[in-house]
Amino acid sequence: MSEFVRLEVAEGIGTIRIDRPKLNPLNSQVQEEIRQAAVEASGRSDVAAVIVWGGEKVFAAGADIKEMKDMSYTDMVDRAHELQACFTAVADIPKPTVAAVTGYALGGGCELALACDFRVAADDAKLGQPEILLGLIPGAGGTQRLPRLVGPATAKDLIFSGRQVGAEEALRIGLVDEVVPAADVYATARQRVEGYVAGPAYALRAAKEAIDRGLEVDLRTGLRLEAAVFAGLFATEDARIGMTSFAERGPGKATFTGR
Repeated sequence: MSEFVRLEVAEGIGTIRIDRPKLNPLNSQVQEEIRQAAVEASGRSDVAAVIVWGGEKVFAAGADIKEMKDMSYTDMVDRAHELQACFTAVADIPKPTVAAVTGYALGGGCELALACDFRVAADDAKLGQPEILLGLIPGAGGTQRLPRLVGPATAKDLIFSGRQVGAEEALRIGLVDEVVPAADVYATARQRVEGYVAGPAYALRAAKEAIDRGLEVDLRTGLRLEAAVFAGLFATEDARIGMTSFAERGPGKATFTGR
């Protein structure tokens, strides 16, 4: 039984809920519990989309510095893989994911949000990668996912300075996708993904894989990947349903089975 992280499922949407007062610091236990919740959400057939949420007040204010401050180089060599595994497990969820960001999403908290497909932020949220102010750099994906999202120059500005950005700037630079009042963050995150619940699950999975893996390789390799996953969907029941429905009744009227 997890102590600080739980997976809550309702109406086809799984919520990975982080609850470690006061600011959801991401110590090694919380990281492992997030990883476990992500793996569970990935494997559950009753979960079609996932929200990562830290509650009404704060998303996650970063790593637990008290835990890290006495670690040696060799300690972190041993720990670094597990640190990244938490965020990679979220990024690897083969379903649409959205971070519902309230309060602070700093350091590891920002990296957790970056591991999701979309980010909905409260209008008073603060995001950033302040590790440089500790004499460090982001170590859980920030140097890799952030430049892929906002571009290398903007990522360097944020990482080199360690500054926090408000919600409106985050929206302008592409760090978040939507800004709403804090009280509406979770509901808006649900609205963003609830349309996928009745969608063609394997096509959504294939689209996410093609996009994410394609960003890691050259264009020609990405195109080969796209062709392979595209062809594979012709083995699914939903592809047959979708094409038959289109031919008989026009677009947007198919009722998918998720198979």
